[in-house]
Amino acid sequence: MAMEIARTWAEDAKRRVGERVRLKGWVHTVRELGKLVFVVLRDRTGTVQCKIKGQKELAKGLDEETAVELIGAVVEDPRAPDGVEVDVEEVRILAKPVEPPPLQINRSLDVIGMRLETILDHRALSLRHPEIGSVFKVRAELIWAFREFLRQQGFLEVQTPKIVAAGTEGGTALFPVQYFERTAYLAQSPQFYKQMLVGAGYERVFEVGPVYRAEEHNTTRHLNEYISLDYEMGFIDSFYEITQLETELLRFMMEHVARACPRELEIYKAEVPEVPKSIPHLRLDEAVQILKERYDKRCEGDLDPEGEKLLCEYAKARWGSEFVFVTHYPRAKRPMYAMPNEEDPTLTNSFDLLFRGLEITTGGQRIHDYHMLVESIRSRGLDPKDFEFYLEIFKYGMPPHGGLAIGAERLTAQLLGLPNVRQASFFPRDRHRLVP
Repeated sequence: MAMEIARTWAEDAKRRVGERVRLKGWVHTVRELGKLVFVVLRDRTGTVQCKIKGQKELAKGLDEETAVELIGAVVEDPRAPDGVEVDVEEVRILAKPVEPPPLQINRSLDVIGMRLETILDHRALSLRHPEIGSVFKVRAELIWAFREFLRQQGFLEVQTPKIVAAGTEGGTALFPVQYFERTAYLAQSPQFYKQMLVGAGYERVFEVGPVYRAEEHNTTRHLNEYISLDYEMGFIDSFYEITQLETELLRFMMEHVARACPRELEIYKAEVPEVPKSIPHLRLDEAVQILKERYDKRCEGDLDPEGEKLLCEYAKARWGSEFVFVTHYPRAKRPMYAMPNEEDPTLTNSFDLLFRGLEITTGGQRIHDYHMLVESIRSRGLDPKDFEFYLEIFKYGMPPHGGLAIGAERLTAQLLGLPNVRQASFFPRDRHRLVP
């Protein structure tokens, strides 16, 4: 094998006509046609057709999903994908499957009809499938754009503990962890630490990291471990600063993914939404009234999945927006740190963002007054002494602040039209799945 030739990616072969190239990847398909053997090689960039002519012994052992190295010349052929193929001169088998793969990687999901449970049972193998694997290119670019935009806005990326002493949501839905001689918990959110770091003087912080919810649901929209895209910002005048920043953030993210992932978006026939200059806002009580009057749908104090879908239909019809903010949730429906509304203290300066029928964001203004926060903790039947590590910074000039969290898997799933959020998680954790 001529090791002096640098590796060429499959997607670059069309730009190397007339040159000898060295390819590495997996055998996607292999097909004999008379004296010819056609091998489609797949690597992380895509596929390229290769042809073995008159030397069938070179094709010996080239079963599907065999890891191989091929050397040959790139030639033009209008019948081949991308109008080129590689005339193979040398073959090196790097690793052969020890048994037939349980999944067909080289056929459309619509054709083979793989069950989601089967896909997840063999997750590392199923991710080789171009349709399945493309989801995570989209997710990665969304996360990159989230980071890039916030850096441009003066936010500092932070990393907060995932083993914590107390929950952020009032102590419910926690996964306990044996931490030496005491019990700790997996973090439901970086919320406390985001706020503490705002108060520490950084003012604007963000994090991309896992969060854990011990909720015994088993739906197409929930995970027990997911990637949360969080930011928190200080010295705000109102929570509308947070929603406006998210509007600009989402516009940046969507424009970026449209540029970065045209092939992946085409696979799913996904349309990138146009983010309006100002995403419409509806108070929760207004939203509930609209659902009742227009759709004969009754929601009490919150929106259920059907209510979210109907409200998005309404926003699309009225404003042409695939996004809608729902604001002013009751204090009973929000965590202890949610800022009460100035005009009606039974409500909060908080919001959810709905996108194509599903909540993808929860956020709002936080309580920054020490005494108000202590009282709010007590009102939930909790002991402020258990939260002294969190409360300390509030004693020393905590500015008005707020933030939000976006579920990376939910955003990806809604953008691509995936029917189940598990499809947007590399190795999903739900009520029944702990491996792989």
